[in-house]
Amino acid sequence: MTQYDGMEILSPQHDATDLRIGIVMGRFNAEIGNGLLASCTAALRKHGVSASDICVVPVAGALEIPLTLKVMALSGQFDALIALGAVIRGETYHFEIVSNESARGITQVQLETGCPIANGILTTENDAQALARVAQKGEDCALAAIEMCHILMRFDVDDEEDITT
Repeated sequence: MTQYDGMEILSPQHDATDLRIGIVMGRFNAEIGNGLLASCTAALRKHGVSASDICVVPVAGALEIPLTLKVMALSGQFDALIALGAVIRGETYHFEIVSNESARGITQVQLETGCPIANGILTTENDAQALARVAQKGEDCALAAIEMCHILMRFDVDDEEDITT
């Protein structure tokens, strides 16, 4: 990596000791949501998050996730949040609305509050595609949340007003 000599390059940090993580999970497509939750919480625990520092909030579906995330972010009780769920394509335009609006809402909450949010809402053509992705996506979200906590700590951003104003 000589092309980067002399540059500070941050390495991903996965020590999650003492981090407080909130998870919002859509109950719609429950089998997929439960699989995402199992792999996500297993990865969080593996990297040092204690069970008492994980708060799971089930909500009806993907469109209810952004508001719940915002309330949790504004509470100041969490270092990072994770959104879990699944939107499976059906025969109507509803799939696009739910997929796009939930993703937009999650991004908006993250930017408005300064709280890192890992988006683990799967958007797939069918149940089989979603089930094939649950283990990896749940773990990926756990690691992304932990890494983002460390990035914010590295730049000493611990007040959402520093980011959002």
